[in-house]
Amino acid sequence: MDEREGHLRLLTETIAAVNSTLDLEEVLALVARKVADVLETEACFVYLYDERTDELVLRATHGSSVEEMTKRPRMRPGEGITGVAAAERAPVMIPAQAHLDPRFKAFPNLHEEEYESILAVPILARERLAGALNVRTLDPREFTQDEIDLVVAIAAQVAQTIEHAQLYAQAQRRVAELEALARISEAVSESLYLEESLEAIVKTTMEAVGATGAALVLEDGNIAWPEGRAGAHAVRLPLRWKRRQIGELVCDRDTPFTADERALLTSIAHHAAVALEHGRAVMRGVLAQEIHHRVKNNLQTVASLLRLQARAADADPRKALEDSVNRILAIAAVHEVLTEQREEEVELRELFGRLRAMLVQGLAAGKDVRAELEPVSLAGNRATALALVFSELLQNALEHGGDEVRIELACRNGEVVLAIVDDGAGIEGEAVGTGLSIVRALVRDELQGRLNLHNDGGTRAEVVFPA
Repeated sequence: MDEREGHLRLLTETIAAVNSTLDLEEVLALVARKVADVLETEACFVYLYDERTDELVLRATHGSSVEEMTKRPRMRPGEGITGVAAAERAPVMIPAQAHLDPRFKAFPNLHEEEYESILAVPILARERLAGALNVRTLDPREFTQDEIDLVVAIAAQVAQTIEHAQLYAQAQRRVAELEALARISEAVSESLYLEESLEAIVKTTMEAVGATGAALVLEDGNIAWPEGRAGAHAVRLPLRWKRRQIGELVCDRDTPFTADERALLTSIAHHAAVALEHGRAVMRGVLAQEIHHRVKNNLQTVASLLRLQARAADADPRKALEDSVNRILAIAAVHEVLTEQREEEVELRELFGRLRAMLVQGLAAGKDVRAELEPVSLAGNRATALALVFSELLQNALEHGGDEVRIELACRNGEVVLAIVDDGAGIEGEAVGTGLSIVRALVRDELQGRLNLHNDGGTRAEVVFPA
């Protein structure tokens, strides 16, 4: 009677202890410790049943530990003594030399062969297998029927606690998933900049699933915001927009991804696709507005140049038309470079190369045109003004200079220096004309610089303006 009362008290204490928390890992550790204490055994091992893999997975131990850096022991129902108890839904007790039993399954990182006895019982939740546990002793021991009944009763109560803890863990994971998706949605809706949205998605993805690395791979093969490092396991999920794949979400981790984590990553991939298209739509709108603005300004510039040309009393109509065509082509060259480079700034070496080829083809038969160009970039609007200046000065040098023309471009002490040098007769008297009037106005008003003309064995036209 005293022993039964003691068992009942220990059963009550054990159930109270495991019901004191909803944290699954803490519950399992308490089960292992309390069961070992109740029966005064040297060890207790608690397994949980994974329905997806149909395996019993060791989740908690007391009195022994799994060696670090090794795989977690797992077995199918029916494998090993504990697996047999789980499969048959009934206790299995072996009082001595349990490791010699034909049903015994050894795990190299568990060292169960050092124990003599074993009592294994299933953990059942409403007849459904939830796991199994066993207790072990170093010395031979015949467990009594009362002790077996006690462990079975503890296992039955623990099954409910494990079920509740699993539901709590699932709820916690769901909350974390919803918070991650909320952060991504917020980043997508609030940011007008695509790069910011993509950065937020990648970083939130890594936090949500504990990834070692993540990246968004766009449809053109470019990788947006790669973070972290590769892992032993990787998952690639398509980014789809209106039945069209526009990229991939790639996520790496050292451990395999669960089905729930893959589902979360699928949701993140959907948000990433929305963010990508949202950002592109915004950029298309901004780009269209910028193009309209630039076209309007450049058309106004062309109109002003044509008016200036028309006011020239002695203008040759054919020459005036050719000059106007070259000026329009100079503006077009700036837009062409901007479009190809997809940048807000124009690389002047590329721009001058195109303008030089265009002008030399029609005006420089037999002339030696050389260029010494340092890398210099300018914003689009300033590059347009400089392109017109360059075209006017180079055209003058090709038409009125000698056999050699040299183009120089450099950046000196915070100033850009463009020089067009020829070996012709030089400038006679005061330099006038429609072309030079245009150059002076553009240098002064658009570039906030100065134009210097020198006669020294030819003509050196030098434009200097702040970089």
